[in-house]
Amino acid sequence: MNSVNNMKKILLVEDDPFLLDIYKTKFQEEGFSVQVAEDGEKALKMVGEDMPDILLLDIVLPSMDGFEFLKEIKSNDKLKNIRIVLLSNLGQKNEVEKGVALGADKYLIKAHYTPSEVVKEIKKILK
Repeated sequence: MNSVNNMKKILLVEDDPFLLDIYKTKFQEEGFSVQVAEDGEKALKMVGEDMPDILLLDIVLPSMDGFEFLKEIKSNDKLKNIRIVLLSNLGQKNEVEKGVALGADKYLIKAHYTPSEVVKEIKKILK
């Protein structure tokens, strides 16, 4: 069996280069094919060109925030079934509810999860 075809593709959308690096490394160690985007517009373009299995999306981003990005994806018939996990420092109940209402599969608050735990959550969703 060719393991390359079996590799899950994840797109990390995060504008903090330090975090981006940590998550990228973690997911690669766990056998994911990892793409990265620092802002929502770039991520949208990438998703259209090469659809990932799942997206890990920050909310506070330059040019287009995570909520806007989520709306764009969910209103596009070709892209609306992509799994999306929000990973954010914003932990207010209304923000979490907004993310879920817009179609996120899960909302993770950065402070509550180590990168390894984030990988575990992503794997659960992809099962």
